[in-house]
Amino acid sequence: MRTVSKRTINLDQPLYEYLLEISLREAPILKALREETAADPMQNMQIAPEQGQFMALLAKLIGARRYIEVGVFTGYSSLAVGLALPDDGEIIACDVSEEWTRIAKRYWRQAGLGGCIHLHLAPAKETLQMLLDQGQEESFDFAFIDADKEGYAAYYELLLRLIRPGGLIAVDNVLWGGAVIDPDKNDADTEAIRKFNRSLLGDDRVDLSLVPIGDGLTLALKK
Repeated sequence: MRTVSKRTINLDQPLYEYLLEISLREAPILKALREETAADPMQNMQIAPEQGQFMALLAKLIGARRYIEVGVFTGYSSLAVGLALPDDGEIIACDVSEEWTRIAKRYWRQAGLGGCIHLHLAPAKETLQMLLDQGQEESFDFAFIDADKEGYAAYYELLLRLIRPGGLIAVDNVLWGGAVIDPDKNDADTEAIRKFNRSLLGDDRVDLSLVPIGDGLTLALKK
């Protein structure tokens, strides 16, 4: 009799390909964006397709209508979530790169989402604070952080004010390719993620789960 694993299974390449084969329902426009981004030297900044599908499912599960994203890159995550939102859905997208978000905007338009995604090309802390200053506290349902790692803690605190009770914050790269447990990795990004992960463990304002999908995705549900 085969012993059932009591821990998360390791995915080698054949098993990962099987996972995609039997579970990935990727819209053609998402696949096209992923394939175009694959030609970019910074392609590793794009989330995995199964993570995009998972985030879209989360958006539906919590009945999300307003979504805010810190770190857009070429737009895969915003497109995946945007396709899952209702017709009156709205996305605030925060980034500083006009070059990469130019690609995102092209795909948003092709998907018919251009009118509901509002891109802010500015430091995300400024955009998030602006939303708070406008009185939008607790008016968003879902948020995603996938930007500069040293900024994670500040983004999280601002988003926690913007998200409604019962809303969800998802944070990417929290396993950081395994560097978080490597004693020889002490660069600023790695240290920032370690500190951020530890701080969330004791944060009683949220219910918490770290999901080993992609490069590690922390889910914080606001109480």
